Amino acid sequence: MGASFDDRDGFIWMNGHLVPWRDAKVHVLTHALHYASSVFEGERAYGGKVFKLEEHTDRLFFSAKMLDMTIPFTAKQINDATYETLKANNQTDAYVRPVVWRGSEMMGVGAQDTRINVAITSWQWAQYFSLDARLKGVRLQWSDWKRPSAETEPVKAKASGLYMICTISKHKAEREGYDDAMFLDYRGQVAEATGANVFFVFNGEIHTPTPDCFLDGITRRAVMEMARKRGYKVVERAIFPDELAKATECFLTGTAAEVTPVREIGQYKFTPGDICRNLMSDFDVAVGKPPISSAA
Repeated sequence: MGASFDDRDGFIWMNGHLVPWRDAKVHVLTHALHYASSVFEGERAYGGKVFKLEEHTDRLFFSAKMLDMTIPFTAKQINDATYETLKANNQTDAYVRPVVWRGSEMMGVGAQDTRINVAITSWQWAQYFSLDARLKGVRLQWSDWKRPSAETEPVKAKASGLYMICTISKHKAEREGYDDAMFLDYRGQVAEATGANVFFVFNGEIHTPTPDCFLDGITRRAVMEMARKRGYKVVERAIFPDELAKATECFLTGTAAEVTPVREIGQYKFTPGDICRNLMSDFDVAVGKPPISSAA
């Protein structure tokens, strides 16, 4: 285990100012800790440029609005603060985490008078999945939990509370020798992994679940555009688990996962092929990374 995240050198942008990393603290009675009134983004800087920063910031504002929070800064201020944070931490390749949360002014379900806080952090983060896993494909088990209906949760928000089942599902998967877990939704349709969207290849076409009860990932949309530029047909639709027996390839997309092939989801097996490799390469080119074959 590396250094604890509360005990590191560097700076965190917090409510308009850079503060020393160890001083960026909140009270134990912060509303977000008790009632999950928090939204965030996961972003990646490559060579000093944050991939799709504007789209991430737009989603941060959208998520905050869904949780009835008004961010006390403009989108431009957030974008400028992101680069200010990277510069202060002397980082060009890093993971970036903006977070918005309700403070400790009120404690209870009703919290209309709480302060809306904003922080931006950045840190060095290696690959989410190992290079070996990315080359061979990761192994997933089915989660015991399901993604809820849009009528029961603000499923379009990147909200902290929606990740509770992700944490416990990933813990179980890793304890049992898998890399991650795959969710079904409340209807029994294939949804997503714990922190990434999923794609399947059927007869040379790329199919992906319709994101009506989980996040329509920013990396997901970018990779779909890359696929279409290559001439691949991309289909968004309801996908049921028994269909996976006919899929030849499978891959995940996300800020952390980037483009990662999958070789197993429960009883279903896949072989990373040309489509996976081409889209991995296209993504690496888009963000300015050396192709994965070079890294091998």
